[in-house]
Order: sequence, then C-alpha cells, then structure tokens
Amino acid sequence: MRVLLCSFVAFITALLPLQATDQTKKVQKTHAISMHQDVKYPKDFKHFEGVNPNAPKGGTLKLGVVGTFDSTNPFITKGTPPVGLSLYSERMVFEGLLMRSPDEPFTLYGWLAESLEIAPDRSWIIFYVNPKARWADGKPVTPQDVVFSYETLRDKGAPNMRMMYSKVKSVELTGEQGIKFIFKTQEDGTYNPEMPLLIGLMSVIPKHFFEGKDFEKTSLEFVIGSGPYKIVELKPGRRIVYERRDDYWGADLPIMVGKNNFNRVTVEYYREVNVARLAFNSGEYDYRAELDISKQQDIRKYSPSSKYSVIEYEHKNPVPLSTYCMNSRREIFKDRRVRLALSYAFDFHWLNKNLFYGAFKRNRSFFENTELSHQGLPTQAELKLLEPFRNQIPQEVLEKPYYPANYLESSNYREGLKTAQALLKEAGWEIQDGILRQSETGRPFAFELMLYNQADEKVALAFARSLKRLGIIMNVRTLDAAQYEMRRLKFDYDMILNAWFAGRSPGAELSFYWGSKMADQEGSRNYPGIKSEAVDFLCDYIAAAKTREELVTGSHALDRLLMWGHYVIPLSYNNRVFVAYANKLAHPEVDPNRSLSLATWWMKAPETN
Repeated sequence: MRVLLCSFVAFITALLPLQATDQTKKVQKTHAISMHQDVKYPKDFKHFEGVNPNAPKGGTLKLGVVGTFDSTNPFITKGTPPVGLSLYSERMVFEGLLMRSPDEPFTLYGWLAESLEIAPDRSWIIFYVNPKARWADGKPVTPQDVVFSYETLRDKGAPNMRMMYSKVKSVELTGEQGIKFIFKTQEDGTYNPEMPLLIGLMSVIPKHFFEGKDFEKTSLEFVIGSGPYKIVELKPGRRIVYERRDDYWGADLPIMVGKNNFNRVTVEYYREVNVARLAFNSGEYDYRAELDISKQQDIRKYSPSSKYSVIEYEHKNPVPLSTYCMNSRREIFKDRRVRLALSYAFDFHWLNKNLFYGAFKRNRSFFENTELSHQGLPTQAELKLLEPFRNQIPQEVLEKPYYPANYLESSNYREGLKTAQALLKEAGWEIQDGILRQSETGRPFAFELMLYNQADEKVALAFARSLKRLGIIMNVRTLDAAQYEMRRLKFDYDMILNAWFAGRSPGAELSFYWGSKMADQEGSRNYPGIKSEAVDFLCDYIAAAKTREELVTGSHALDRLLMWGHYVIPLSYNNRVFVAYANKLAHPEVDPNRSLSLATWWMKAPETN
C-alpha cells in the first residue's frame, strides 16, 4: 500500500511542472484585451483607422457648451465638471491604463499600461505601467499611483465606481512596473469576465497631488493628469482653457497618432441654448452639433460659405433612449397601469409632423439602433432566462412584442386616450369636475416635469395639454443645469426628461442604471427607482456573458422587461448627424459606423489661427 501511495505521489509531483508550464503558455504579455471578439489591431499597429497620421499641429479650437461647471473633480457626484474633464467627454487631462477602440464593440489597447497579462479564467490581470509615462508636472506615473487611484475611487468615488471596484479582492505590486488586480468570485464560483476591462478603463490620478486632500469635496483647483492637455485658465462656470503639453509622454503611441492636434482648446459656457446658438452664428466658437431641425434649415441658408461648412449624414451607431422618466418612488407613479396611461397621452406623430418636419423616429428600445434591441416575440433562449420570474413580471413580456403606446402612424390617438382613461379608472382614479382625482381621497392627479433646457419646453407644454384632456395637471418647470443636476442626483423630482445611452457591449453599468441596490443610492442613474429581481438577474447575466451570443440574448430579454415595465415614456430620436463647423477646421473622412471625435480634427493652417 505504501509503495502504491508513494508511486501515486511521485506521479502527481511529476505532473505539476507540466501543468504549471501549460498555464504559463496561456498567460502571455499582450498589447490589448477584448470582451468577446478577436482583437482587430496587431501588436505592431501604427495607428487607429479614421485618423490622419499626418495632421498638422497647432491653432486654437473654440467650443461652446450650454450649462455650467463648478468643480474640476469628475470622479464624485458633487458638483459638475467641465467638458474635457468630464468622464463622458474626450479625456484630455486624465488617462486610463487602457483605451477603448473606436471601431470595435469592446476592445481595449495599452495606454498608461504598455502591456498586460490576464488569467485564462479572468480571475486576475496584471498591468505594466509604461516607464515613459509622466504627469504634467514631470513626475513619473508609478504603480503606486495606480493603487492609490483604485483605493481612492473605490472608497470615495461616484457610486458606480464604488460598486464596480468593490468587486476586486486584492491588489499587489509585482516587479518594478506591474500591478496585479485579483477579482472576487461571483455567486456561481466563476469570475466576471468584464472586470479586467473595467479596471483597464479606470482613470489614474496622481498620488502626490491628491493625497491628503478631501477628495469628496468639490474644488476648482487646476488638477493635473498624465494626459495630452493641462488646464491653463479657468473662470468658474464660464470658461476653461486647455493647453497641449509639449512634453506629453504618449504623443507617439499608436492609439494617439493623428490626435490631439490643437495647441489650445477653449470651452465657453452659455446659460441658454438660444444664446449659444447666436454666439456660434457670430463666430464666438467653431463647432456646433445642431439638434433643432428648424435651426438646421437656417444653417443651410448660409452654408456652404466662406465661414462655415456642414457635415450631415445618417450614422449607424447606438442612439440614446430619450424619455420622460417617471419616479416610481413617488406614490403617484407606483402603479404600472398609471404609467402606461400617461404614455397613451403622448402624441408622437402629431409632434413629429408639426414640430420636427417628420424627421424623427420613435424610440422603442434601450439599445436603439443596435443588434441588442429586442425584436418581435421573445426567442426560446430569451424565454429560458425570463421563465424563472414568470410570476414576478408582466405576462406581456413573455407573450407579446413590445411597441410604445400609439406607436404606429395609423394609431387612433383618441382611442388611445380612451384606453388611458380605462387604465386610470382601473387604478382608482376618476374625473371630478374636469380634474382627475383619486377615488378614495379626492387628491388631484398633479405632478411636475423638471427640465433644464428651455428648448425642451415646446414639446413638454404640448404633452401637458394632452394630459389635461385626461384631467391630469402637469406643471413644467425649467431649472438651470446646476439645480437640475442637484435634484436629479437626489431623486427629488416627479418626472424628468432623461436619456440613457447603451453602447454595443453593455455590462456592469447596467446595474448602476437599473439595479435594485441603486434605486436608493443617491447619485446613481436608476432614475425611475426600479426594484426587480428579474432586472437584477439579467443585468448580472449580461455583465458575466462569456460569448457575444449570450450578451445579445440577455440584452434582448432585459430590454423587453424594462420597456414592458412602462417606467418611462419613450420619446424620439434622429440618427442623422448635423454638425456645422468653421471652415478653418479639417477632419478625417466621415464613417457612419464611427462617432465623430474632435480629438482627430485639426486646423487647416495652424500658423495663422
């Protein structure tokens, strides 16, 4: 027996080096990582497609923005950061370990990290910081900066950052330039395949600049980063100026070739859209994406000219779901029948014909204009995901295709109003002296729609008139951007105009948008206050999808569930791009499959501008 045992131990011991060698073969340094597809660009690629590698450097780009800003810390919920620092605009000051590819669903390439290693099961990832990387003050970017960034954003960052980065089990320094992130297991014992990419996108901030400061407090300090630009001028709420760094360490990286071509970028802020429009017409800034169809007609009258040119085309990118979002935390909107009734009062076809020249299409999906948008009846694969929640979700999710109320152009609007009246009556509301009141208490059905842009009032007031036909009182209130954002972050509203954007590869952000834990977390984007086990399950399923097919199926199922919940009134979208710009600017060839990026534009004659 002892001989057999010794032989068995010897056999296993002999195998161990072979197993270790096999694992080592699987884990190799690489320049990029993808969620599901193969990486498009090889290790020795010269630059991304869609850029001009020979673009001249120089000149000043002048931008105009409606709104205000009161903080240069874009990583917390307090305050509003300016364009250029905002996480939703081009990264000019702060950089990530990896950069997202502009023409792949979810592939990242080395940025601050010159290379990476990743476990086959995605249980860990190692980033190797580029030794050439420097902060704007000349100090090197170190692995310690990365660890500090992770710990700071995990403990003090915005709610979505805290949620995502809490899924990291531990962080270790390895070698001179390496940082190893080890991830927690999920409930099923596997690892979330998206986590290595989410950590790669994390902004890295300088430890020597932020350490010892109150990170959760708003500030207008001239923050520094490792990016191509630095702040050189700032007038709170009115103006910010960025200057390109002559010593920028990453100028020759393949991901940066053909980009960051302006010596200066100035951003002027305007309180109101009409003021901003007039400022553009008078030449105060260089680039305007015009959304108002009637104003586009005006621009065409003076373009082309010696002063302005226009880009106009139909893009093939995801579009936001624009909505009137109802706060289901409010008693008045808790009943799904009530929320659906209000949808029947929205007369999209009349608005589109009379206000928008018929140019808009009706939103019907949170993943509009992508393969992730649900179509027709649910497939067997979708039903398999939804079936465990049959008794918790609307039966229509399982049995019917979804379309917004009054979706078809042939829809009878008056019949829709009758349907709305029946739903309201069923939910305990009835007309008394022309006012819709709760049957038991006599309380009138009255609420406030909160806006931040006067240009949105025209549609809102038309909607209010339609609701009045049902006896509903909707007051329209327009706030300035700062007040609006403060109330939105605290869920202090009845209804808001809001748009959600979902890319081609959604993941962890879905729980931030729709997860039950986020419904009561101030600063999250779960504005409707959705609390649903089925939604939570599907958000997690999508984030953990191991194949593109799983991601698409999960997205279809989630899309149906959200739309049938009637948490929002879908509005409209126009997938036509209309941009007017000063003739002194030049840009790469337009590709309908790629978003316009000002980072790739340049000045035609930079020495004279």
